[in-house]
Amino acid sequence: MIHSAYTFDISNIESPITHNLFISTPSIPMLSQKNISSTSFHKRLKTFFYFSEESKDSTQITYHNVLSNINISKFTQALENISATVSQFQCAKSIRIALQTAGAKILQHPIAASDWGQTLESLGYKKIQPAFDQPLEGDIYIIKRTKRHSYGHIAGYTGTEWVSDYKQPTYEVYHDSGVKYQYYRLDSSS
Repeated sequence: MIHSAYTFDISNIESPITHNLFISTPSIPMLSQKNISSTSFHKRLKTFFYFSEESKDSTQITYHNVLSNINISKFTQALENISATVSQFQCAKSIRIALQTAGAKILQHPIAASDWGQTLESLGYKKIQPAFDQPLEGDIYIIKRTKRHSYGHIAGYTGTEWVSDYKQPTYEVYHDSGVKYQYYRLDSSS
């Protein structure tokens, strides 16, 4: 139980907060729009749920992520340093290391490339319609699991080529029928 007198400083947190905070306190009505939008205190918060024991009412407040701390140039440089020309079956690890090199704080992550969508969104990426004809530096795509590929695939765009754990000749690395792509771009509008 967190009491309303309990204070904590989250201004030094360097990764997005994706957990919900549950508060049981009579001071919830004292929240105002002014302190909700305080950028120094709430700069990386996404969602809070407030509950009161006296009533079963709840209020949800959503915060938008600010610009991500990911340096696209460092991300693409890390990808360009990958020299393999065939897959080592380590695509998710390669993308994770490139993102961390670029400043992403990743504490927990999925193993399968197919499951990286939520992690990318927590880092400030936004899911968009596939733009393989107009990729931008730093874009990332995921291929969902297929019958032949149970872990899926993930790759990033350097500005000139798609790279995962190897330099890909094209984004089309699976030739299975019914391949499903998810496409992500770092959201600069947050």
